[in-house]
Formats: sequence, C-alpha cells, structure tokens
Amino acid sequence: MKKSTLLIIALLLLAVVAVNSLFVVAENEYACTVRFSKIIETTDQAGLHFKVPFMDSVKYFSKATQFYDIPPSEVLTSDKQNMTVDCYVLWSIKDPKLFYQTLGTRANAEQRLDALTYNELKTVMGTLAQADIINMEDGGKRNDIYASIATDVDTLATNYGLRVEDVKIKQFDLPESNLNAVYTRMISERNQMAEKYTADGNYEASIIRNDVDKQVDIMISDAEAEAAKLEAEGEGEYMRLLAAAYDTPDKKEFYEFTLALDALKDSLTGDEKTVILDADSELAKILTGSK
Repeated sequence: MKKSTLLIIALLLLAVVAVNSLFVVAENEYACTVRFSKIIETTDQAGLHFKVPFMDSVKYFSKATQFYDIPPSEVLTSDKQNMTVDCYVLWSIKDPKLFYQTLGTRANAEQRLDALTYNELKTVMGTLAQADIINMEDGGKRNDIYASIATDVDTLATNYGLRVEDVKIKQFDLPESNLNAVYTRMISERNQMAEKYTADGNYEASIIRNDVDKQVDIMISDAEAEAAKLEAEGEGEYMRLLAAAYDTPDKKEFYEFTLALDALKDSLTGDEKTVILDADSELAKILTGSK
C-alpha cells in the first residue's frame, strides 16, 4: 500500500515538473525566459519549448503592429503661434529583450512614444509658419513631413527595443483664441479672390459685348446698304415698267388724268369740300363738262 502511494505521488510530481518545464509560443508573439528577473533566452519560433521548472518564468510580447492614438497637444510654430496637433503612431516591438529591460509594458511604451513623438513634432513644426501649415495643400509635402517625423522617432525608439512604422497627423487645430482671427483672415482672402474673379469676368464680358455690338453694327450697316440698293433697283424697275406701260400720248394723258384725280381725292379731307381749280386746268374742264 505504501509503495503504491509513493508511486502515485512520484508520478504526480513528475507530471507537475513536466508541466512546469514546457511552454507554448504562438505565431504572433515573442517569448522571453526569465530567471531571477533576468532574461536568459528569447524566441519567436512558434511551438513547444522547455524551461527550468520553478526557476524560470516566461514573458510574452506581441509581434503585431500596434496603434497608439496620441492625445492632442500644443506646439509652437516658427512665427510663435500655438497650434494643436492630433496624431497617431503605428509601432511594434523590435527587440523583446531590450523592450523588457527598458520599458517592460505596453503602457510604458506608449508613454515613451508620446514623449518622443511630441518632441519631434515640436521640433518640426517649429520650422514652419502657421500660414504655411494652414495652407499646406500639397499632399506630397505633407507626406515628406510625416516620413521625416516617423524616421526620427523610429531612430530614438530603437533604444527601447521599439520599431516605429508610421506617424500620421490626423489634423491641425487652432487654439480657441486664434480661431476667429484666422477664420476672419481666411474669409477676407476668399472675398478678395472672389472680387478678383468678378472683376476679371466683368472685363471679359465687356470685351465680348463690345465685339458683339461691333458685329451687330456691321450687320445692320450691311443690311441697310443692301436694302437701299434693292430699293433703288426696285424704283428703277418701277419707272421702267411705268414708262413701258404709258409709251403713247393717249396712255400718257390717261396717266396724268389719274394722277390728277388722286391728287383731288387726297385734297378732299375733313369738312372742307371746296376745290379751287384754274379754268385752264384739264381737270376743271372735265368736271365742268367744257371739254
């Protein structure tokens, strides 16, 4: 009975020792074997690994890229204007042993990245004027600034076993005290641009109107000249036809008689119906029957 009990105890002890001698490393993590607060081994190979039971412990750190949204902070531009910068950092652990020795936790890493990034932003933004930052419309220039900041922060972060993959500025904000002044200036600039566009448009419109008026005057002048020409040709044709129609003395006399009647008719207007004719007038002779 005692032998069987001892055997069971021995087996249990062996099982406990075996369990405490093994640890598993996942694909996306580092494993650091720690003995008496010192790292004696680091591995990133996934699978089953061994350690000294009851003496060694294992610290796990993620290999994955991590996102840290840095709280907005104020920086001073080259023209001594305050601006609030809101940005984020993409980072990962490059050297787990150095990371454990210098920082140890993600919270400490983010605190350190916050300080490194802020100092770099303060340095870079200190070389730019506020107006240049606000009017920075060239995406390539912004990307160059981001790349420069990321490179410099990554160089400093290497001392802590970190890799900074990217630093991106989400937005620049103005302190509340500066907003109204800047907005007023921007509105004034836009109004000046609008006035310039309006003036240029009015100038172009006046040129177009003058050209159209000139073309209209030319067309009217040409039309009046053509109408005068056609009218003269019509009158000439009328006179030719009239001469051809009254080419004998009888026809000529009849034509003159009809003209006289028309003249008499035109004179009999209004209430006055009295006509005074010369006694030798052919019309008088016809009306009095003396002819």
